[in-house]
Amino acid sequence: MATKIKVTELQDKDIVILDPKGSFIGGDETDDLKFAIKEVAEKGNLKLIIDLGDVVYLNSTALGVLIAAHANYKKRDGEIKLTRLSKNIENLFVITKLTLIFDSFGSPEDAIASFK
Repeated sequence: MATKIKVTELQDKDIVILDPKGSFIGGDETDDLKFAIKEVAEKGNLKLIIDLGDVVYLNSTALGVLIAAHANYKKRDGEIKLTRLSKNIENLFVITKLTLIFDSFGSPEDAIASFK
C-alpha cells in the first residue's frame, strides 16, 4: 500500500519540506515520492528539504528518484537539502558518494537556516 508523503510549505521562505515515511523499495511508495517532488518542482519551488528521519530504507530506484530531483533543481538554480538521515541511510550516501552532491543536516531547522 502506498504511503502519503507529508508536504509542508513555508510560504515566508519559499521552502517546501517533504516528510516521507517508511521503506522506499521501488514500488508505489517510490512513485509517490517521485510524484510529490515533481508536483512541488512544477509549482516553481527552488528550495526543497527532504526530511528522511522516518525513512527506514532506500533502494537504488529511490536513490535514482533523489538524483533525478537533484538534477532538476540544479538545472533551475534550485537546491535540495536532506535532513535527519539514519546511520544506515547516511552510510548508503557515503558508499555511493551521494554525500558529494547532497547537503545533509541534523534537523529541518538547520537546513532552513542554510538556504541563502
